[in-house]
Amino acid sequence: MTAVDSRTMPIGAAFDRMPFTRRHVLIALALFVAFVIESWEQLALVYVSGDLGTRLGIGETGIGVVLSAVAFGMIPGVLVWGPVADRIGRKPVAFWSLLAYGVIAFASAFAPSMAVLVTLRVASGLALAGVYTITFPYFLELLPTKHRGRAAVYLSIGWPIGMLAAIGASVALGDLGWHVVVIASAVAGLWAFAIRAWVPESPYWLASRDRQEEARAVLRSLGSPDAGATFTVARQRAGRPLDLFRGGLSRITVLMLLLNFVFNWGYWGLQTWLPTLLQARGLTLSASLGFAALSALMMIPGYVSASLLTGRFGRKKVFLVYVVAAVLGGLWFATADSMTGLYLGNFTLSFFSLGAWGVWNTWNGEFYPTALRGTGYSWATAAQLVATTVAPSAVGALLAGATGFTATMLIINAFMVATALLAVPLPETEGRELE
Repeated sequence: MTAVDSRTMPIGAAFDRMPFTRRHVLIALALFVAFVIESWEQLALVYVSGDLGTRLGIGETGIGVVLSAVAFGMIPGVLVWGPVADRIGRKPVAFWSLLAYGVIAFASAFAPSMAVLVTLRVASGLALAGVYTITFPYFLELLPTKHRGRAAVYLSIGWPIGMLAAIGASVALGDLGWHVVVIASAVAGLWAFAIRAWVPESPYWLASRDRQEEARAVLRSLGSPDAGATFTVARQRAGRPLDLFRGGLSRITVLMLLLNFVFNWGYWGLQTWLPTLLQARGLTLSASLGFAALSALMMIPGYVSASLLTGRFGRKKVFLVYVVAAVLGGLWFATADSMTGLYLGNFTLSFFSLGAWGVWNTWNGEFYPTALRGTGYSWATAAQLVATTVAPSAVGALLAGATGFTATMLIINAFMVATALLAVPLPETEGRELE
């Protein structure tokens, strides 16, 4: 054995000198498309909801139930899949959950009634929750330390790409009916085989299970010069949710849960009702879809700019600046008295809020040790999904109560202000090894 081979080191140290290789690019592509699929699924039916209501003979309330069903199923799903990923590994969870989602989504395209459709969409949400929960922790555990922040923020660009795909599908396939859009979603579940082929198991997880040879093999494939060492990892029970609320982790967990709820409430409350809000300001349905597409395009440079800045200034500073800028964009959008102001305000909001989301997706996955990373991220995702489920109904109630565009937007914006305040006490993780 060489001197390097005889060393014992924390598993995180094996990523400090690791280069960013072609293998990382392939891994990034596989998980990027998975995130596109997750975004697509949550938004695709939003843009063909009119056809859905006509075909099933249901009103706006029924459509709202159908649209919320996937998120409703994902809430218990993430709480199950996260601990499972900490116990059986990241790779099997990503593969089986995405494949199961595709099968169930295909069945839902042939649902004969609203009741059957809602049941199948809840079930597809339960399945999709696995890959939804583990995508970012999985990716973080395969990246070199110095590239972790930037690369993970780029992964977040999958969200607006999924939005654009959903809008594009509604335009290209909408005339064929909502069933065709759902079948396209189901076919995307076959991407599970690309993940199984291209993405190795996490070396962090392998080391935590004392599978040293397998961890070394993965590290060698990732180009780590320290792949021959013996690796140590923080010894904790895997996948125990109560451990999130013990010791120094309890304060982080409470802040993290609250921040995930208010941040996603502010984002989702706007996105699900954006076409309606825009029509209230005089835009036609087709114009509002175009507006949403342009907003999604503005998210991409927001992500890119955040990825370039986070490595230099750290997660916390970039996140806070972007959230505050998003609040200002929201105020501009809410109080705009011209179409130009409406566009510029929303573009500012989209640029900075999604840039902040890119940083948060990374930062949020770095708070916990390997034994609890999947579990912690699953609770974070559950808090987001509760907001995803509640926000559309709450905003709908505001609109039904004739609250008005400006007042509704200001209420949504208040949740962004709360997001910034909750982020202040959280620890910086830029450049820190994962445990």
